[in-house]
Amino acid sequence: MPTSLQLAAGDPALEDRVRACRKLLSRRALMGAAASAVPIPGLDWAADAALLTRLLPEINSAFGLTPDQLARLPHHKRDQVQKAVAAVGSVAIGRVVTRDLVVRLARTVGVRMTGKQAARYLPLAGQAVAAILGYAALRYLGEEHLKDCVRVVKDARLALPAPQPQLLR
Repeated sequence: MPTSLQLAAGDPALEDRVRACRKLLSRRALMGAAASAVPIPGLDWAADAALLTRLLPEINSAFGLTPDQLARLPHHKRDQVQKAVAAVGSVAIGRVVTRDLVVRLARTVGVRMTGKQAARYLPLAGQAVAAILGYAALRYLGEEHLKDCVRVVKDARLALPAPQPQLLR
């Protein structure tokens, strides 16, 4: 299965946007991994949910796919985007990202998350495994969302918004 960068191949602006979002995703996944290493039950779930609740809208915004950005599009272009979103099957594009939505997304990596919970009770090595699994789970969810965004932008022939300062840091 191709990565988000492979899907964006041939469009330099889209490739740059994917790279910027991947940097953001890596930073947030590291934060999630740090929370996963702390052996306090539930802290990692709360941290992951908070990170995803902020991360997914930032990625949507980078691709012009937030509810506000879509509302400003001409009617015919908005219809194209909605058809592309339906074809991709994304639940996070063009919607307000809530904790319920994040929980639905987290179910897709539920086995990893369960392993992370169990691993944390092993001294030291378990915390490292929990951190690695937490990082991998957030990276997976973020990469899947990036792929969905790239597909929608390409399918709907949507122009990318101007680069955002927070993505350039």
